[in-house]
Amino acid sequence: MSEYDEVVTALEQRGFTRMVFDMRKIRDLMDVLGSPQRAYPAIHLTGTNGKTSTARMIDALLRAHGVHTGRYTSPHLETVRERISLDGEPISEERLVATYREIEPLAGLIDARYDEPLTYFDMTTAMAYAAFADAPVDIAVVEVGLGGEDDATNVIEAGVCVMTPIGLDHTEWLGDTIEDIAWAKAGIIHKGATVITALQTEEAMRPILERSAEMGATVAREGSEFGVVERTQAVGGQVLTLQGLGGVYDEIFLPLFGAHQAQNAAMALAAVEAFLGAGKTKQLEADLVREGFARVDSPGRLERVRSAPTILLDGAHNPHGMAATVSALEEEFRFRHLVAVVAVLGDKDVSGLLDLLEPVAARIVVTQNSSPRSMAVMELAQVATDIFGEDRVTVAETMPDAIEEAVALAEEDTSGELSGVGVLITGSVVTVADARKLLKR
Repeated sequence: MSEYDEVVTALEQRGFTRMVFDMRKIRDLMDVLGSPQRAYPAIHLTGTNGKTSTARMIDALLRAHGVHTGRYTSPHLETVRERISLDGEPISEERLVATYREIEPLAGLIDARYDEPLTYFDMTTAMAYAAFADAPVDIAVVEVGLGGEDDATNVIEAGVCVMTPIGLDHTEWLGDTIEDIAWAKAGIIHKGATVITALQTEEAMRPILERSAEMGATVAREGSEFGVVERTQAVGGQVLTLQGLGGVYDEIFLPLFGAHQAQNAAMALAAVEAFLGAGKTKQLEADLVREGFARVDSPGRLERVRSAPTILLDGAHNPHGMAATVSALEEEFRFRHLVAVVAVLGDKDVSGLLDLLEPVAARIVVTQNSSPRSMAVMELAQVATDIFGEDRVTVAETMPDAIEEAVALAEEDTSGELSGVGVLITGSVVTVADARKLLKR
């Protein structure tokens, strides 16, 4: 086993999905590391959907302006290295190993102080912050893991906070109402911060505004200070006109699909403007903004991995995310025959997901993914049958079988003509990761 594989195994032994919300441990670890998260400013993102895509856009825009970036996002699709990026590239195996070895003995000291050891996510967060300080980076772009106030990333106390749309998800940890969830997420707003927030429901906006007032933070709202002015479809994406904090930016090509990605782009632009000091009296250079957006990619977000028939991967895992995916499918792809492959985690609103998917998918193939939290295939089949009807549901025990079955079903209705025919693989980031490993070979 290579040293890199040893480190990956050691991290996973901390419990890949184990969640313990105890800020004392990560704070203690940061202290003994010398507070690497204080070595650079940060943009911190939370919300229910869109965090990773928006973080990638912010990263690309900053790099177009000559800024050295560190980006921390989760979960990963193929390798833990994706979580920690330096100047847009995943951290190298060698650097990841060196960073882990530096932190490992100090983490052991912290583990000994508490009843439960640091989690996988605690460790990768600490590794990201240490790697960014070591690089060094000019700024860290950090996505919350879950929630905000009690999330390990929140030791960063960022100067710019981004609040993507907030909906119901992770209710077992964050609360049963949107207001409770918004309070948890608003915990990333610290003293004097600038808050960039998407359009929110009234019950989500109230905690954001109250927390901002308490912290003396400045708030910029989509639809007031910034937003999408115009969007048109284009080959491989869309062309946008965006209202930023510093003025209007036009002729922006974004190589991603859907109105939700345009909204993410508006938030990313406003966040970068806030960090770089743009506003009413200063505008960013439009050509650099265009260059940054043109570089953006977002793996696993309506990602096309095959043609004839078209196979798309999308990590929508809650109704809010699925609504955005379905809207983009109807607008951008207009399939005349779409087969969906779905595998979900057992704690999700599966009926809510499938209700949204049913109008656009002619058939559904249900399976399960590699997560220990994956819903059993027969349980998922029952939910799908209630919504789609028995004749439209096919059961496949494994992901390879599900993909093969979906392609066969898609081609069945083509009469030899594959244009307008597609397969969508969705339901979870884990589902996308599993399919990606098979289809990217």
